[in-house]
Amino acid sequence: KFQDLMNRFQHHTLNYFYKHNMRLEGFWLPLGENKENKLVYLLSYPSREARDKSWKEFMGDKDWITVMKNSAVNGEIVAKVENVFLKTTDFSPNNMKSVGDRVFELRTYKATQNRLPNLMSRFRDHTLKSFENNGMTNIMYWNPTDKEQGSEDMLIYFLAHKSKEDGLASFKTFGGSPEWQAIRKASEEKAGGSLTVSVKSEYMIPAEFSPLK
Repeated sequence: KFQDLMNRFQHHTLNYFYKHNMRLEGFWLPLGENKENKLVYLLSYPSREARDKSWKEFMGDKDWITVMKNSAVNGEIVAKVENVFLKTTDFSPNNMKSVGDRVFELRTYKATQNRLPNLMSRFRDHTLKSFENNGMTNIMYWNPTDKEQGSEDMLIYFLAHKSKEDGLASFKTFGGSPEWQAIRKASEEKAGGSLTVSVKSEYMIPAEFSPLK
């Protein structure tokens, strides 16, 4: 039912998002074979309270309820929904300019216990600049807002590359540079050990109707 879901987003859902004051920032699909029938999208709001009000009105919209019922006449088209509430970091460039023909990389860091501030400082003072120097484009950086979703130990961000191959090559150059190795060593010595427990990378392409490309 993946294409049914995509069609509902493109031709119906997004219109109701805008109707109820929800701003779509970007809409992505995994690069390559999408075995999980997964899609990822980013909505923004003036506040958490505004978000709750918008979603309540959206879910109660009689026309939207009709759309949902019609789209699921042959069976439910959504298997699972996951959402994370995010706030941009103080160093996020919020670079939402579309230039087209590029891939995006969603990266999720889990910091070592009590070392998220150290990780944030390293990104703020060094990492973003090093990314740019190695051909990567910083898009947005967030921390979850809720403790149960990782507010104390998670950093999530988007990069953009010309291609996945370019992204992998850029990270290889970045990771092997003496400058970065010195920065990493100094930051870990200051913190008393590694700043991260895990790093997850997902390469994605924007959907045709994504505002950000």
